[in-house]
Amino acid sequence: MERYPFSALLARQKYIARWGLMRCQRTETVAEHTADTAQLAYLLAVVAAERYGADANPEKVAVAALFHDAGEILTGDLPTPVKYKTEPLKNAYKALEKTAEESLLALLPKDVRGRMAPAVTAAGLNARERDILKAADKLSALIKCMEEAQGGNREFIKAEQSQRQALQKLNLPEVRDFCETMLPCFEETLDQLAQGAF
Repeated sequence: MERYPFSALLARQKYIARWGLMRCQRTETVAEHTADTAQLAYLLAVVAAERYGADANPEKVAVAALFHDAGEILTGDLPTPVKYKTEPLKNAYKALEKTAEESLLALLPKDVRGRMAPAVTAAGLNARERDILKAADKLSALIKCMEEAQGGNREFIKAEQSQRQALQKLNLPEVRDFCETMLPCFEETLDQLAQGAF
């Protein structure tokens, strides 16, 4: 019987550290970032659809978020300033990501590849859904920056500003809502957060 290592490779996301060029108080893995991004993507898509009538399917966006960094199993996590330093580098990295995604899909049985491909490549998302996924990815990074800065790590101050600017450029009302009503809660203590829960 043939063996398919797709899931075994995905499970290794927990060994890939993010923020490789930064001194971190706590290491964040690609697996953690992926889970955070999927939760945020689902919530943002719900807000977009329910509040703003956007053509956004929360389940589809969340599933794409679960796989949005899958290619990093083969490429590693290349720091953003490096990835986007120049247009040729950006294009080369996009091509590398596409190759990595195709290589991962080839590690699945042929009869399921077609159904898995839109999730792994995010090809099934419309423009608003792609923006929501991008926003969730940026929000996850912003929250990490805030956590590091709150712990006294000045290394993340500039990165936090960059993430905020990138989110503003997306100009999504659901992101604006999140930043106004939910993001400040990430600065609260556990006691403050739990007060309203019980």
